[in-house]
Amino acid sequence: MPLTKKKSNVIAFPLTVFETAETKADLEDWLLAHNPGFIKRMLKARKDDIRGRGMDWVDLKKELCLR
Repeated sequence: MPLTKKKSNVIAFPLTVFETAETKADLEDWLLAHNPGFIKRMLKARKDDIRGRGMDWVDLKKELCLR
């Protein structure tokens, strides 16, 4: 019988992070700050911005149909 991996719906935080977080947003910020994929995308966005390849916030909101 082959072993299969089950996807887990559990997110683990260090106890100190959980104890010191004041809001759910604090926990979300911690998760993003420790997500290699997110960090890579943010570094690329920063490099693009420095090189003048960034997009104006007003134009971006229009393109994404945000108000």
